[in-house]
Amino acid sequence: MPAAILGLLLDNFLTEHLYNYITVAITLVVYGILFIVIENRNKTHNPKITSLDNISYETALLIGAFQVLPLIPGTSRSGATILGAIILGCSRFVAAEFSFFLAVPVMFGASALKLVKYEFNYTGQEIIVLLTGMIVAFAVSLFAIKLLMKFIQKHDFKVFGYYRIALGILVVIFFAIFM
Repeated sequence: MPAAILGLLLDNFLTEHLYNYITVAITLVVYGILFIVIENRNKTHNPKITSLDNISYETALLIGAFQVLPLIPGTSRSGATILGAIILGCSRFVAAEFSFFLAVPVMFGASALKLVKYEFNYTGQEIIVLLTGMIVAFAVSLFAIKLLMKFIQKHDFKVFGYYRIALGILVVIFFAIFM
């Protein structure tokens, strides 16, 4: 709910002021550093929540509040909620699993917002393309989630931190050279 409310209220402001390569590069690097720092911290901390059944309503609400952060371009929705869940004491696996469950209402809400914003003014062909894109994205997402869940059973999220930092640097270099 917080992401939906703020998204509705701030959509135009965010689009006008934060949708640029500098913001994206900064958030890529900042969240990359956060992944590494939090994983290093977790070497000495055992997670308190090791099962989805152990997540309290309060913890679920707090994890959900982290979904406000991806309103800033370059912030990964799943990355923000996974980091939030880990900070709140969830194991890596539970954090990722819960993050994917949280994705469903947020994705539907974001899609509905765009549909309303463009006043449902679509041709038949555009609707077919939109539905095809949704189905393909859903199928690819299921495959990617399965791979990620297997990966994090044996590895930590540092690799994603390094990836984000490298990508942030590449974004700056690309725009410095070509723009």
